[in-house]
Amino acid sequence: MKKLHRTATAVVAAAVASSAVLASVPAEAAQAAQGKRSLAKVLAADGTAFDKNWDDFDITEAAVLAVLDAKPGSPVKLLTQGGKRATAFIPTDRAFRRLVGDLVGQKPGSEGKTFQAVAGLGIDTVESVLLYHVVAGKTLVSGKVVAAKGSKVETASGGTVTVRINHEGVIRLEDSDPNDINARVIPEALDINRGNRQVAHGITRVLRPADL
Repeated sequence: MKKLHRTATAVVAAAVASSAVLASVPAEAAQAAQGKRSLAKVLAADGTAFDKNWDDFDITEAAVLAVLDAKPGSPVKLLTQGGKRATAFIPTDRAFRRLVGDLVGQKPGSEGKTFQAVAGLGIDTVESVLLYHVVAGKTLVSGKVVAAKGSKVETASGGTVTVRINHEGVIRLEDSDPNDINARVIPEALDINRGNRQVAHGITRVLRPADL
């Protein structure tokens, strides 16, 4: 994934502009035109191996596969069902490394070791954390995320995250942990899989349910 280089303000402006363009298209036509490629397929596009790029989403993909292997009926399966609407806020591999560092006091040296530490939390915890990053039934492109400023968004885990945008246009997601730094939406990773019923936005930190 490319390094961040655009300003967040410019990204927010572009998101609002794109939202305005979409609003000019009849709702029925816009929905009919949306594809059914799932977010699981997007995550799998570069293979399933860990690499040295901390700015992509290999650990998220591995976590999804681990949950579905252990619990095939898990609600996480939604991410494989491209015909169903969903929005996911996807933590980068670096975000998971930060989480492990916060939990155990030391950051792992590789993606593989980071995933092992995450998996060590238990499959039910991994499932709960993944679902806390998913909004079921809604295709929230970046313009809609911006429009949700100040609102609580309900996640598939039953919890909520609050969308915050500061005076510089930086989009942050406020989770249930009042003591942790809130995740920032990555400008270069907005609207992943746009044009389909399932979309995603990359974030800099793992969203924490109240019990993590």
